[in-house]
Formats: sequence, C-alpha cells, structure tokens
Amino acid sequence: MISEPIALVCTCEIAGRVRGKGFPVTDLSARLKSGVGWVPTNTMISALGPIADTAFGATGDLILVPDPATELKVDFEDGSAPEHFFLGDIRTTAGITWECCPRDFLRRGLAALKDVAGLELHSAFEQEFVYTGVEDHPGSPYSLESFRRQGSFGAALLAALRAAELEPDSFLPEYGARQYEVTSGPATGIAAADNAIKMREMARAVAHRLGHRAIFSPILDPDGAGNGVHIHMSLRTVYSRPAAHDPARPYGLGPTAEAFMAGVLSNMRALVAVTAPNPISYIRLTPNRWAPTWGVSGRAGSGSEPARLSGARSTGLRSGPSVQHRIPSGGRHRKPLSGPRPIVWAGVDGIAKGLGLPPPRNVAAMPAEERRAAGIVELPHSLGEVLDLLKATAEAKDWFGPTYLDAYLRHKRAEIAMVADLTEEEKCARYAESY
Repeated sequence: MISEPIALVCTCEIAGRVRGKGFPVTDLSARLKSGVGWVPTNTMISALGPIADTAFGATGDLILVPDPATELKVDFEDGSAPEHFFLGDIRTTAGITWECCPRDFLRRGLAALKDVAGLELHSAFEQEFVYTGVEDHPGSPYSLESFRRQGSFGAALLAALRAAELEPDSFLPEYGARQYEVTSGPATGIAAADNAIKMREMARAVAHRLGHRAIFSPILDPDGAGNGVHIHMSLRTVYSRPAAHDPARPYGLGPTAEAFMAGVLSNMRALVAVTAPNPISYIRLTPNRWAPTWGVSGRAGSGSEPARLSGARSTGLRSGPSVQHRIPSGGRHRKPLSGPRPIVWAGVDGIAKGLGLPPPRNVAAMPAEERRAAGIVELPHSLGEVLDLLKATAEAKDWFGPTYLDAYLRHKRAEIAMVADLTEEEKCARYAESY
C-alpha cells in the first residue's frame, strides 16, 4: 500500500492531552510559517471527551504554529509509521500569541523570573505510570523481578528517548502495582516542559507498539498507590552557572532560591488546582500514600511535604541541590499546563515579595495542636475546594490573564460535574481509559 509521510503539530492543553493536526511532510517549510487551523473551543475539550462548557462558542479562528526546536522524529524500525510531531504555539490569525496559549503561559513566567532575579529555571522530571504489559506480583516494588518482568519495554523506551534527542536518566519499577518510573536529563526553560511531554508520549508510543498501554492517570485503584510527577528545579544565571546552593543557609538554599521556594509554598493551596487538576487526584493526596499532604517544606526523606530539598544525584540535575515539587499527578505531569508553569509564577511571586521559609520540621510527627499553632495546614481535599482558592488568589489573575483563568475554572468545574455521580472505582476506571 502506498503512503505519504505525515507530521503533526500539537499542543498540550487544559485536559493534559496532546492534541493537534497532521500535514504532509512535504509541506513542512510552509507549515513552519503558516501553521494549521485551530479554534478556541478546542482548549475546552475535557479529559473524558465532551466539551461541557465553553465561553468561546463554536466560532473563531486560530493557528497552531510548529516550533522547529521541538521536533520529534523516531522511527521504531518495525514497519510502523514513525512518530513525527512538533509542539507549537497558538496564535491569532494576525500572528499574535493567543491569550490562552499554554506554552506562552510558561514563557511569560520564565521571562518574569529573568526580569525579577536575572535567573533561568533548570529542571528535570520523574514520571510514574502503570505499564499494562506485566502482571502485578505483590511484594515486588523496586525489585529485580519487577524489572525483569517488564521484558523489553524499558530498553525500548530508553532507546526511543535517545532517538528523540532526550537524555535518558533512569528507569525503575516503582511502589505501585505494575508501576514504573522514567526520568530524563535536565533542560533549561521551556525546553524542560516540552521534553516532559515528549517523554510521556514516547512511553505511550513504545507500549502501543508492544500491544500494551502506559497509563498516566493519577490513580487506578482507590486503595492503591497513585502516579505522581516530581519536578526537580534549580536556578541558574543567564550564563548557566548554578545560583541556588548555599550550604551555610537553612535548606542549603541561597536567599533567592529560598524566596522562590517560599513563593511556591505560600501559593501551594491554590497551585494544587493546576498541579492536581482531576477529581481523582485527591484520592492520591491522602496520608500514607507516599504523596504530599501538608503545605510545608522539608528535606529529602519524608513523604508528606509538597516541596523539599533534594540531592543532585537523585535528580539528574548534577549541579548541586534542587527544589523538588512533588504534588503534580500523573494526569497532569507536567507537562501540560501544569508542571513548571504555575510553579514558576508562584516562585517569582516569592522572590518579588522577599519571602522566607520556616525552619525544617517533621510535620507528620507533630501533634495536631502544634501544627495548628505553627499555622501548618493540610492540602485541600477536593478539586472543587482548590478551584475556589485559585479563583480567590489575586496573583493568579495576573499569571493566567482573565480569559485563561475563566476558561480553566469552567473546564475543571465541568469535569467535576461529569463524574459527580460515579463511585471512586468508576472514576478511576474512566480516567484510566483517558490517560
């Protein structure tokens, strides 16, 4: 059968799904300038399929323009069509960046970080997922047996990452049933978020070609472990010199890095609306699931804090300690609108306000009265609660812009309504089909 090579230009929007349009590869040079047609309401497609609410209606024209720096082309040499796609920016027909473009949301935050502190963000991602090509054997987390049972998947995934010009860092069997984790090397600025999307899609592409799935849903079993995404962040000067480490200070962070981390923590309860953006994300964010539950900072070693200091060798950053953000859930990694996008804005807010961190504490071991006296609060327990917090956060209106914030709140509240009548088990099953 004859065939013609196709490339796609994609965007990772509010639902955390990579969507786009294909075009003949022979048209690539023209498409790098003209892009493909897009419409505003596409950003309102839910993770579960329907568009339940939109302020954009069924009209309006936009263009999705490929960024040549994001090109991914991987030939699996198995007779299947290569994976060939670009990530792109959403623009108006006049060529102006659309106010709800997710990549521009991050780009503006990174520009604000440079303006306020003269620094760039250097980051790497750990992403957890469930691989359906193995059976669950209880008692085998992190074991050689679990690694052995996944067969050729891990080796094929790392080869695909290498072919995609990413830097494979680690692959391991994780704590949950059939759960694995993959980590890629670090990158600076928007490239790190783009790479996180590529890493996830390569896991799906490899699993697909082996007849299985890589599922990034926040949690598959209400009684099990969830899929998280840990984002390791370090600040660097514009000359790529590490600028976060100061061993003489608390947490080993310099004043600017401490203020960045303090900004993330001070805005944490609102940030959760973006970094844990599905109703089932809050099944994961409960005690004793190796997920954050308290709005505090800490050092590597405990599981209850959403942000903590990590050693360089565990992250792939290799440039001194990093700040690790641990809330993002698998349906969102990062990837998309979540990941570093709102975190950068919160960090910039901390730098601009000169915020500081309290001393490290073992919050999980503190009596409830002591936590209350210290002003330590639990993370919110539902998506509806954090959406209200996000709407009430004055800074968020500047981060998003009014149109994008309204679209995000509408999208997520509609998603809550879609699954409101389902049991936890039914919700987990629905999201597993999507992510």
